[in-house]
Amino acid sequence: MFSIKYITQKIVKFRDERDWKKYHTPKNLAISLIIEIGELFEHFQWKTDDEILQDVKNPEKKEQIADELADVAIYTFLLANELGIDLEDAILRKLEKNKRKYPVELVKGKFMKYTELRENEYRG
Repeated sequence: MFSIKYITQKIVKFRDERDWKKYHTPKNLAISLIIEIGELFEHFQWKTDDEILQDVKNPEKKEQIADELADVAIYTFLLANELGIDLEDAILRKLEKNKRKYPVELVKGKFMKYTELRENEYRG
């Protein structure tokens, strides 16, 4: 398995070989990320979960969705790189924060936001 750092290096190399860095400002990367998320969402718009799961059984549809997910990841990695954020470290730190916000004994099988969980805990 490749690390996030390794994949980021491959993406940056691809970009730099094409002299595209000048276009990759934080604002432009964030906008591009949102555009790619929109393109991903087009595959789900107006469909039920069952229809989506049926779609991904079709290899061509599955590849289209995978391509959009890859575009989202690529722009995420580029934006993090441009902002000097170690994405691997940020993800691991965020998971630790989420563990504290959402302790298993309070959230298992529930979908409430952590602020609601604490309120319910105090009401008992």
